[in-house]
Amino acid sequence: MASLNVGNLGEYLREQRRTAQLSLRQLADAAGVSNPYLSQIERGLRKPSAEVLQQVAKALRISAETLYVRAGILDETEREELETRAVILADPSINERQKQVLLQIYDSFRKENAADAAAAAAADADATPPSS
Repeated sequence: MASLNVGNLGEYLREQRRTAQLSLRQLADAAGVSNPYLSQIERGLRKPSAEVLQQVAKALRISAETLYVRAGILDETEREELETRAVILADPSINERQKQVLLQIYDSFRKENAADAAAAAAADADATPPSS
C-alpha cells in the first residue's frame, strides 16, 4: 500500500503517543478506533477523518486543530484563528456580551489587515518593471 500525502501526521502522532507513554493499543482504545487502523495512520497509509483526529487528540490531550493542520485539513492561519477564538470564548472573567464584542473587534482587525496586505501586494506588482 502506497503512503498517502498526509504530511508528517503519522510521525507526529507516534511521537505524541510515546510522549504520553501509551501503547498503540491503549491509544486506539482511548480514541475508540481499531488498533490496525491507528497503526496505518501512524505509518502514513491511511488519512483519517476530522472526527477520528478529534477523538485521537482528545485521547492524547492535545489540540485537535494541530492534528488538522498536520493532516492538511486546516491551514496554520485558520488554526491560529480558531485557537484565538476558543481562548476568548473560554475566558471566565468576561461575560458573553464582552466575548462577542471582542470577537467582532478581532474580525474587523483581521479584515483590515487582509485588505492592507492585498493593497500592498497589488502596489508591489504594479511597481515591478516588466521583464524583457
